[in-house]
This record gives sequence, structure tokens and C-alpha cells, in this order.
Amino acid sequence: MAGFGLLATGLKQPELVRREIEAVRQITEKPFGINIQTWTPTALKLAEIVVDAGLPAVTLSAGSPVEVCAYLKARGVKSLAVVPNVENAVKSEKAGVDAVIAEGTESGGVQGRNGVSTLVLVPMVADAVSVPVIAAGGIGDGRGFRAALALGAAGVQVGTRFIASKECMAHANVKAALCQARETETVLFAQSERTLSRLLQTPLVKKLLDPSSAFERELLMSHPGKAWLEGDLDRGFVSFGQVAGMINDIKSVKDIIEEMVM
Repeated sequence: MAGFGLLATGLKQPELVRREIEAVRQITEKPFGINIQTWTPTALKLAEIVVDAGLPAVTLSAGSPVEVCAYLKARGVKSLAVVPNVENAVKSEKAGVDAVIAEGTESGGVQGRNGVSTLVLVPMVADAVSVPVIAAGGIGDGRGFRAALALGAAGVQVGTRFIASKECMAHANVKAALCQARETETVLFAQSERTLSRLLQTPLVKKLLDPSSAFERELLMSHPGKAWLEGDLDRGFVSFGQVAGMINDIKSVKDIIEEMVM
């Protein structure tokens, strides 16, 4: 059993992503990929960078995978599409993806609307498509891993658990907040008409959710580094899944993976 790391790209400019890929190569010889949000105007440019860098696989999210998947497939790069429901899973398979990541609403970060829980989503997607299904959302230990396999998944995608790892670049305050968080302390926040994000209810997020608040909603997207890198939870935001309530210690990535799959 092995892990496959992903470099998050978000709204980063392509040349920054290129430099970050090179930086990752300086610290590991293991294969890795990136995530591409296909709705962004730079999606195809990021796909070009993937090919140039010789990365073996990517995940595609937040939009239709059709164009980017076709570009990558013609050049031998595998695509895994993140889907929030069965309809999107079927469409992604028709687009030619090599696997689908069925992500339930327990997950942290950006997720599609009209999603359902992992427990419901994974078996339904497994019944609906013939490509491998990866389960995501709410998986933080060996019990969740084994449950995902029992539901029909071929593997799992894990995010929140790895924030509480020694190797994660998140500020110590973020890791401490994660280890102290309860399962009820995350909230779905509407970033746009297209997407939602599950976030820890930091002071900033609570103000943004208050209908009487004068805070501009755009502040949510303008200060991502305040919490993650500077540890200022009063002025920043962090994306945790509901599985945060299960996490209470910081371990190495190696130990996390080994404990999960043993």
C-alpha cells in the first residue's frame, strides 16, 4: 500500500505552480501530481506544465473535466475527477477519466453543490461507473479506510488528517486548532454560486457568517495566509473536514499511512 501526494494549485499563477513542482522535486524522488480546478482560465496552461514536468497523474475538480482530461489523456497523463454526486461521476467517466474521487460533504475545503455524505455517495458511484472509485471525506484512520473499501472504493483520498502531520507546512497554531477541534466546529460557507467550502469556524468566519456583519465576504479569499502560514486565526481561515473531531495528535506522514492501512 502506498500514498500519492498532490500539490494544491488553487488560483496560483502557472509559473508559480511550475516553480513549486520543481521545489517538490528537490525534496522527494517519489511520484506526485497536482490538482487542477478546471473552471479556472489557467486550467489548460496547468495541464501543459504537468506534461512538461512529466507528472504521472492529476486530480480534476471544480468544473467539467472534458477539455483538460482530453488534453492529458492524449499525452499519457492519468486524470482522476473529484465528484460530489452520481451524475457528475457518470459524466466524468464518459469524459475519459481514469478514476473518480467520490467526495462526501464531510470533506474540508472546496466542494460542489448538491453533494451527499461519503457513506451514501461511495457505494452509489461504485455501482454507477466502471472506472476505479476513490473515497474522500471523513476518512482519518484505519476504520474509515476499511469502511471505504467495504463500500466499493479502491482507495481513499485523505486531506485533513495530514494537516496534523510533522511534515505539513501549516503553522503550529493551525495544527493545535485541528487537534482541539470538535466535529461540530466546521461550517459550509458559500464562496460563490458554484462552490461551497467547509471551514473551521474561526473568528473571521463567524463574522462573515453573521448577516448583520459589515465584513466584506471577499475577505475570506484575500487572507488565506494569515492563518495557514502566520497562525492568525482571528484574521484568517482554514479548511478542515468534520473528521477534525477525531484528530488529537501530530504524527509523521509515514506513521499516519501505516496506521491507516495496517
